[in-house]
Amino acid sequence: MQPSLVLSLRRRRAEIRARWMELLLVEPVNSPLANPHTLIFMLNETIDLVFAALRRGETPRQIALPECPCGHNPYLAYFRAGIQALHEALVLIQSREPELKPAERDAAFAELNTIIRRIAGRQIEAFAALCPDCAGRER
Repeated sequence: MQPSLVLSLRRRRAEIRARWMELLLVEPVNSPLANPHTLIFMLNETIDLVFAALRRGETPRQIALPECPCGHNPYLAYFRAGIQALHEALVLIQSREPELKPAERDAAFAELNTIIRRIAGRQIEAFAALCPDCAGRER
């Protein structure tokens, strides 16, 4: 991702965090662990991970989010909200940079998606490994 886009995202950190919380609060709660007021403590660390990965750069790849056999994984809603908040921020930033070529816009989205989905995948799979309803099941 172009350094100017990464810098613009970093400058919107507080807005991204606020929007992520807002979106998380409207996600359906499928278990006590998925209570948004329980999950918001993770926001700063997750956003730090995203920005650190953006600084390093990632080769965009198609990464599917893992599925949860029991459907009670609290990270599913958490990362749905985060992905949307990050996408919205990137769209707003890109709309203010008309000199960006379509390929550059697409590449920025692809890299952001790779990063957030990789982070999400680790968290979702870690929870599934500990969940008695998911552990050992085919995913």
